Amino acid sequence: MIILDSTSDKIQIITSAATAVDVQVSYVDAPTPAMTPADPGRKNTAITTATTTDIVASPAASTVRTLKSAAIRNKDASNPNTVTVRHTDGTTAVDLIQQTLSANAMLIYEEGAGWYVLNNAVGTVSNVQIFNGTGGTWTKPAGAKTVRVEAIGGGGGGGGGPSLATAAVAPGGAGGGGGCWVGGTFDANDLASTETVTVGAGGTAGAAGAAGAAGGNGGVGGSTTFGAWLTAFGGGGGRGGPITAVPSGGGGGGGTGGAGGVGGSTGGTGGLPTAATNGSGGAGVTGSVAVSTTSNAEFGGAGGAGVAAAPVAGSSGGSSFRGGAGGGAGGSHDATPAVVNAGAGGRSGSYVTGGGGAAGTSGAAPTAGSNGSNGNSGRGGAGGGGGGTTVTASTAGAAGGNGGIGGGGGGGGGAGMNPGVGGAGGAGGNGYCIVYTT
Repeated sequence: MIILDSTSDKIQIITSAATAVDVQVSYVDAPTPAMTPADPGRKNTAITTATTTDIVASPAASTVRTLKSAAIRNKDASNPNTVTVRHTDGTTAVDLIQQTLSANAMLIYEEGAGWYVLNNAVGTVSNVQIFNGTGGTWTKPAGAKTVRVEAIGGGGGGGGGPSLATAAVAPGGAGGGGGCWVGGTFDANDLASTETVTVGAGGTAGAAGAAGAAGGNGGVGGSTTFGAWLTAFGGGGGRGGPITAVPSGGGGGGGTGGAGGVGGSTGGTGGLPTAATNGSGGAGVTGSVAVSTTSNAEFGGAGGAGVAAAPVAGSSGGSSFRGGAGGGAGGSHDATPAVVNAGAGGRSGSYVTGGGGAAGTSGAAPTAGSNGSNGNSGRGGAGGGGGGTTVTASTAGAAGGNGGIGGGGGGGGGAGMNPGVGGAGGAGGNGYCIVYTT
């Protein structure tokens, strides 16, 4: 309890710098000696210079004034200010507290609780800077204490579909692998005033197979970096659909230690630390070469869907709890030839394949796979769906869907019937970075 009981008593504040300081106090007046509250009061004071200012005036004669609360806020956006709160009886001055307030900090007094500091004053919020698919420069906010960075690498591109007219196997293009998620927390004092944020580009789409030719491989997704402090690696590209009965390997998911590999006759290797099936931690998952059921990851990128040498069913991209998901495989021909449907892309926030971009339909007029949904602060991008295929003469296969921003892998293109071309693969989704500062 802080009491003023004479006409000379008052409370003052001394500011050290010419910055804006707002003060609000509340008090009650009671007649002596009864001490029954009679006249509650309050006072607002705006200070803009380095000076000594009365914030609680002296009470009237035969009155006791009791301070109930005080709030002293440094309004300056970047500069600190040292404030001293003083009680004086007109002769002797006693410093109650001295506190250096950082930008936007507030010194609070509450009767019964005493003094304490809020580093983020009422009316301010923590700073959040988002780099959604595009890099830039992070600028450290004034008064920053702790910085949390979360990043996802770019997704791998889906492989292009082949073109083949004979009664032979023609595997569709494989899906690209998802980008890895990485997070880190830093002392703001360790970081520079600005840090460069590079957001990994999604891997390029595999080219559609020309008439009678195999499809092109998808590209590897780029790395997302926060200065030299943190790197999230991208997913590998899916293999282009071949024109012989060999597997079409899905792209490997990005890991915390390296990018995913491009699929071949085996699945693209997951980025380090590698996981062959389901991954935990930051392991990138190896892409599949059959109907995908175990290409799922935790923080690493999920594996892209592949196609077996003898295609039997649609293959969906792997999913990741936090990283980018894999793309679905494009539709294929079996030896009859008959249609083997495309697969859906995977999704983030799941540990089950599929659930992302929808597979395109196959038949006389095949349709493209759907794009994967974009990621956000809570999850990575979804994988694109595989493009549909056809066994109708002279008809082109359909394109795979693009991966979503946040490291989604592109879907594979569907096989076409020569002279119809194959479907192009889907492009991988760009990476993502979000920086929280408190």
